Amino acid sequence: MFFESFTPETREANGQRIRLRRGGSGPPLLLLHGNPQTHAMWHRLAPILANRFTIIAPDIRGYGFSAAPPATPDSRHYAKREMARDLVLLMQGLGHDRFGVVSHDRGARVAHRLALDHPAAVDRLVTMDIIPTLEHFERADMHFALGYYHWFFLAQPHDKPERMILRDTEDWFDLHTSREPKDRGFFHPGARADYLAALREPGTVTAICEDYRAAIGIDLEHDRASRAAGQKVECPLLALWGAKGSLPRWYDVLEIWRQYASGPVSGSAVNSGHYLAEEAPEECLARLEGFL
Repeated sequence: MFFESFTPETREANGQRIRLRRGGSGPPLLLLHGNPQTHAMWHRLAPILANRFTIIAPDIRGYGFSAAPPATPDSRHYAKREMARDLVLLMQGLGHDRFGVVSHDRGARVAHRLALDHPAAVDRLVTMDIIPTLEHFERADMHFALGYYHWFFLAQPHDKPERMILRDTEDWFDLHTSREPKDRGFFHPGARADYLAALREPGTVTAICEDYRAAIGIDLEHDRASRAAGQKVECPLLALWGAKGSLPRWYDVLEIWRQYASGPVSGSAVNSGHYLAEEAPEECLARLEGFL
Protein backbone atom coordinates (compact mmCIF):
# COMPACT_ATOMS: atom_id res chain seq x y z
CA MET A 1 0.00 0.00 0.00
CA PHE A 2 1.04 3.61 -0.58
CA PHE A 3 0.82 5.70 2.63
CA GLU A 4 -1.79 3.40 4.12
CA SER A 5 -3.71 5.02 7.01
CA PHE A 6 -2.34 8.48 6.19
CA THR A 7 -4.67 11.44 5.69
CA PRO A 8 -3.97 13.76 2.74
CA GLU A 9 -4.92 17.37 3.35
CA THR A 10 -4.16 20.96 2.43
CA ARG A 11 -3.48 23.66 5.01
CA GLU A 12 -2.38 27.28 5.02
CA ALA A 13 0.66 28.57 6.89
CA ASN A 14 2.61 31.80 6.50
CA GLY A 15 0.18 32.75 3.75
CA GLN A 16 1.09 29.66 1.73
CA ARG A 17 -0.98 26.66 0.68
CA ILE A 18 0.73 23.47 1.86
CA ARG A 19 -0.19 19.94 0.83
CA LEU A 20 0.68 17.25 3.36
CA ARG A 21 -0.05 13.79 4.66
CA ARG A 22 -0.52 13.00 8.35
CA GLY A 23 -0.61 9.71 10.19
CA GLY A 24 0.41 7.80 13.27
CA SER A 25 0.48 8.77 16.94
CA GLY A 26 3.10 9.81 19.45
CA PRO A 27 5.64 12.66 19.44
CA PRO A 28 5.48 14.85 16.31
CA LEU A 29 7.98 14.20 13.53
CA LEU A 30 8.27 16.44 10.45
CA LEU A 31 9.55 14.82 7.24
CA LEU A 32 11.01 17.16 4.60
CA HIS A 33 11.67 15.95 1.05
CA GLY A 34 14.20 17.01 -1.58
CA ASN A 35 14.33 18.00 -5.27
CA PRO A 36 12.74 17.14 -7.70
CA GLN A 37 10.39 15.20 -5.44
CA THR A 38 7.42 15.59 -3.12
CA HIS A 39 6.52 14.22 0.30
CA ALA A 40 5.81 10.94 -1.53
CA MET A 41 9.53 10.10 -1.21
CA TRP A 42 8.83 9.06 2.41
CA HIS A 43 6.40 6.29 1.45
CA ARG A 44 8.73 3.52 2.68
CA LEU A 45 9.69 5.18 6.00
CA ALA A 46 6.57 7.07 7.07
CA PRO A 47 4.27 4.06 7.68
CA ILE A 48 6.89 2.42 9.93
CA LEU A 49 7.72 5.61 11.80
CA ALA A 50 3.98 6.19 12.29
CA ASN A 51 3.95 3.29 14.73
CA ARG A 52 5.78 5.52 17.20
CA PHE A 53 5.37 9.09 15.97
CA THR A 54 2.76 11.49 14.65
CA ILE A 55 4.09 11.98 11.12
CA ILE A 56 3.62 15.23 9.23
CA ALA A 57 4.97 15.02 5.67
CA PRO A 58 4.38 18.22 3.65
CA ASP A 59 5.38 19.35 0.20
CA ILE A 60 7.78 22.23 0.88
CA ARG A 61 7.09 25.60 -0.72
CA GLY A 62 7.37 25.50 -4.50
CA TYR A 63 7.37 21.71 -4.72
CA GLY A 64 4.64 19.13 -5.15
CA PHE A 65 1.22 20.69 -4.85
CA SER A 66 2.09 23.36 -2.30
CA ALA A 67 2.06 27.05 -3.23
CA ALA A 68 4.67 28.24 -5.71
CA PRO A 69 5.09 32.02 -5.41
CA PRO A 70 6.36 33.81 -8.53
CA ALA A 71 9.97 34.51 -9.42
CA THR A 72 11.51 37.77 -8.18
CA PRO A 73 14.89 39.40 -8.95
CA ASP A 74 16.25 38.38 -5.52
CA SER A 75 14.39 35.01 -5.26
CA ARG A 76 13.26 36.10 -1.79
CA HIS A 77 10.17 33.87 -1.79
CA TYR A 78 12.50 30.86 -1.80
CA ALA A 79 14.89 31.97 0.91
CA LYS A 80 15.27 28.99 3.22
CA ARG A 81 14.32 31.34 6.04
CA GLU A 82 10.86 31.83 4.49
CA MET A 83 10.47 28.15 3.63
CA ALA A 84 11.38 27.24 7.22
CA ARG A 85 8.88 29.75 8.58
CA ASP A 86 6.14 28.02 6.58
CA LEU A 87 6.90 24.79 8.38
CA VAL A 88 7.18 26.19 11.90
CA LEU A 89 3.79 27.87 11.49
CA LEU A 90 2.33 24.73 9.91
CA MET A 91 3.44 22.65 12.89
CA GLN A 92 2.17 25.23 15.36
CA GLY A 93 -1.18 25.22 13.57
CA LEU A 94 -1.31 21.46 14.05
CA GLY A 95 -0.61 21.90 17.77
CA HIS A 96 3.12 21.07 17.74
CA ASP A 97 5.42 23.72 19.18
CA ARG A 98 8.39 21.33 19.40
CA PHE A 99 9.10 18.43 17.09
CA GLY A 100 11.73 16.26 15.47
CA VAL A 101 12.78 16.75 11.86
CA VAL A 102 13.98 14.15 9.34
CA SER A 103 15.08 15.75 6.08
CA HIS A 104 16.65 15.00 2.72
CA ASP A 105 18.41 17.09 0.06
CA ARG A 106 16.75 20.53 -0.41
CA GLY A 107 14.42 19.78 2.49
CA ALA A 108 17.50 19.28 4.67
CA ARG A 109 18.72 22.75 3.71
CA VAL A 110 15.37 24.14 4.83
CA ALA A 111 15.65 22.05 8.00
CA HIS A 112 19.13 23.44 8.73
CA ARG A 113 17.77 27.00 8.53
CA LEU A 114 14.73 25.99 10.60
CA ALA A 115 17.00 24.71 13.37
CA LEU A 116 19.04 27.95 13.31
CA ASP A 117 16.09 30.36 13.24
CA HIS A 118 13.77 28.40 15.55
CA PRO A 119 15.97 26.45 17.98
CA ALA A 120 13.20 26.09 20.54
CA ALA A 121 11.04 24.28 17.98
CA VAL A 122 13.45 21.54 16.89
CA ASP A 123 13.95 18.64 19.28
CA ARG A 124 16.21 16.54 17.01
CA LEU A 125 17.44 16.97 13.47
CA VAL A 126 18.30 14.36 10.86
CA THR A 127 19.88 15.44 7.57
CA MET A 128 20.25 13.08 4.62
CA ASP A 129 22.98 13.51 2.01
CA ILE A 130 23.96 17.14 2.52
CA ILE A 131 26.52 19.36 4.12
CA PRO A 132 25.67 23.03 4.72
CA THR A 133 25.16 25.03 1.52
CA LEU A 134 27.70 27.65 2.54
CA GLU A 135 30.35 24.98 2.96
CA HIS A 136 29.66 23.57 -0.52
CA PHE A 137 30.19 26.91 -2.20
CA GLU A 138 33.22 27.94 -0.19
CA ARG A 139 34.92 24.61 -0.95
CA ALA A 140 33.78 24.48 -4.58
CA ASP A 141 36.24 23.01 -7.09
CA MET A 142 36.07 21.25 -10.45
CA HIS A 143 34.85 17.97 -8.91
CA PHE A 144 31.96 19.73 -7.18
CA ALA A 145 31.08 21.78 -10.28
CA LEU A 146 30.94 18.67 -12.46
CA GLY A 147 29.19 16.48 -9.90
CA TYR A 148 26.62 19.09 -8.85
CA TYR A 149 26.41 20.87 -12.20
CA HIS A 150 22.63 21.16 -11.78
CA TRP A 151 23.14 23.70 -8.97
CA PHE A 152 24.68 26.10 -11.47
CA PHE A 153 22.28 25.26 -14.30
CA LEU A 154 19.12 25.72 -12.22
CA ALA A 155 20.46 28.97 -10.73
CA GLN A 156 20.77 30.63 -14.15
CA PRO A 157 18.58 33.74 -14.64
CA HIS A 158 14.84 33.29 -15.06
CA ASP A 159 13.59 31.81 -17.32
CA LYS A 160 16.48 30.13 -19.16
CA PRO A 161 16.62 26.81 -17.30
CA GLU A 162 12.84 26.68 -17.04
CA ARG A 163 12.40 26.84 -20.80
CA MET A 164 14.90 24.03 -21.33
CA ILE A 165 13.33 21.76 -18.70
CA LEU A 166 9.77 22.38 -19.85
CA ARG A 167 10.54 21.19 -23.37
CA ASP A 168 10.57 17.64 -21.99
CA THR A 169 9.98 17.55 -18.25
CA GLU A 170 9.94 13.77 -17.90
CA ASP A 171 13.21 13.40 -19.77
CA TRP A 172 14.79 16.05 -17.51
CA PHE A 173 13.48 14.24 -14.43
CA ASP A 174 14.96 10.92 -15.56
CA LEU A 175 18.32 12.46 -16.42
CA HIS A 176 18.45 14.46 -13.20
CA THR A 177 17.66 11.52 -10.95
CA SER A 178 19.99 9.04 -12.68
CA ARG A 179 23.36 10.66 -12.05
CA GLU A 180 23.96 7.49 -10.06
CA PRO A 181 22.66 5.07 -12.71
CA LYS A 182 19.12 3.80 -12.19
CA ASP A 183 16.30 2.81 -14.53
CA ARG A 184 12.85 4.39 -14.82
CA GLY A 185 11.42 1.72 -12.55
CA PHE A 186 13.57 2.73 -9.58
CA PHE A 187 10.91 4.92 -7.96
CA HIS A 188 7.64 3.47 -6.70
CA PRO A 189 5.02 4.00 -9.46
CA GLY A 190 2.84 6.05 -7.14
CA ALA A 191 5.75 8.24 -6.07
CA ARG A 192 7.04 8.71 -9.62
CA ALA A 193 3.57 9.66 -10.82
CA ASP A 194 3.31 12.24 -8.03
CA TYR A 195 6.73 13.71 -8.82
CA LEU A 196 5.93 14.08 -12.51
CA ALA A 197 2.41 15.42 -11.95
CA ALA A 198 3.85 18.09 -9.65
CA LEU A 199 6.53 19.06 -12.17
CA ARG A 200 3.83 19.60 -14.77
CA GLU A 201 1.90 21.98 -12.51
CA PRO A 202 2.24 25.61 -13.67
CA GLY A 203 4.95 27.32 -11.64
CA THR A 204 6.66 24.27 -10.15
CA VAL A 205 9.71 24.25 -12.42
CA THR A 206 10.20 27.99 -11.90
CA ALA A 207 9.90 27.45 -8.14
CA ILE A 208 12.60 24.78 -8.22
CA CYS A 209 14.91 27.12 -10.12
CA GLU A 210 14.14 29.92 -7.67
CA ASP A 211 15.10 27.60 -4.83
CA TYR A 212 18.56 27.23 -6.39
CA ARG A 213 18.81 30.93 -7.25
CA ALA A 214 18.10 31.75 -3.62
CA ALA A 215 20.93 29.41 -2.65
CA ILE A 216 23.52 31.49 -4.50
CA GLY A 217 22.22 34.81 -3.17
CA ILE A 218 19.90 35.52 -0.26
CA ASP A 219 20.59 32.17 1.45
CA LEU A 220 24.32 32.79 1.45
CA GLU A 221 23.71 36.22 2.99
CA HIS A 222 21.69 34.62 5.78
CA ASP A 223 24.19 31.79 6.25
CA ARG A 224 27.15 34.15 6.52
CA ALA A 225 25.27 36.35 8.97
CA SER A 226 24.45 33.31 11.10
CA ARG A 227 28.07 32.20 11.08
CA ALA A 228 29.29 35.67 12.02
CA ALA A 229 26.82 35.73 14.91
CA GLY A 230 27.99 32.32 16.12
CA GLN A 231 24.64 30.66 15.45
CA LYS A 232 24.81 26.87 15.37
CA VAL A 233 22.43 23.93 15.46
CA GLU A 234 21.71 23.43 19.16
CA CYS A 235 19.76 20.17 19.14
CA PRO A 236 21.23 16.68 18.62
CA LEU A 237 22.01 16.15 14.93
CA LEU A 238 22.25 12.91 12.96
CA ALA A 239 23.88 13.19 9.53
CA LEU A 240 23.36 10.33 7.08
CA TRP A 241 24.75 10.16 3.57
CA GLY A 242 24.89 7.75 0.65
CA ALA A 243 28.06 5.66 0.55
CA LYS A 244 27.70 5.42 -3.25
CA GLY A 245 27.25 9.15 -3.69
CA SER A 246 29.63 12.10 -3.93
CA LEU A 247 29.76 13.39 -0.35
CA PRO A 248 32.15 10.79 1.09
CA ARG A 249 34.52 11.29 -1.87
CA TRP A 250 34.67 15.04 -1.35
CA TYR A 251 34.20 15.69 2.36
CA ASP A 252 34.55 14.53 5.94
CA VAL A 253 30.83 14.93 6.48
CA LEU A 254 30.75 14.59 10.26
CA GLU A 255 33.69 16.92 10.80
CA ILE A 256 31.96 19.60 8.73
CA TRP A 257 28.66 19.26 10.57
CA ARG A 258 30.46 19.51 13.90
CA GLN A 259 31.62 22.98 12.87
CA TYR A 260 27.97 24.00 12.40
CA ALA A 261 26.52 22.48 15.57
CA SER A 262 26.93 23.17 19.27
CA GLY A 263 24.98 20.07 20.26
CA PRO A 264 26.02 16.44 19.76
CA VAL A 265 26.62 15.29 16.17
CA SER A 266 26.58 11.68 15.04
CA GLY A 267 26.07 9.87 11.77
CA SER A 268 27.41 7.56 9.11
CA ALA A 269 27.14 6.45 5.52
CA VAL A 270 24.20 4.36 4.33
CA ASN A 271 24.65 1.72 1.64
CA SER A 272 22.85 3.70 -1.06
CA GLY A 273 23.15 6.48 -3.57
CA HIS A 274 21.50 9.86 -3.11
CA TYR A 275 17.94 8.65 -2.49
CA LEU A 276 18.54 7.04 0.90
CA ALA A 277 14.93 6.70 2.02
CA GLU A 278 13.92 4.92 -1.18
CA GLU A 279 17.12 2.94 -1.81
CA ALA A 280 17.89 1.69 1.70
CA PRO A 281 14.79 2.16 3.89
CA GLU A 282 15.61 -0.62 6.35
CA GLU A 283 19.09 0.77 7.00
CA CYS A 284 17.70 4.29 7.37
CA LEU A 285 15.08 3.07 9.84
CA ALA A 286 17.75 1.31 11.90
CA ARG A 287 19.77 4.53 12.16
CA LEU A 288 16.69 6.58 12.98
CA GLU A 289 15.58 4.09 15.63
CA GLY A 290 18.65 4.69 17.73
CA PHE A 291 18.54 8.46 17.32
CA LEU A 292 14.88 9.42 17.49
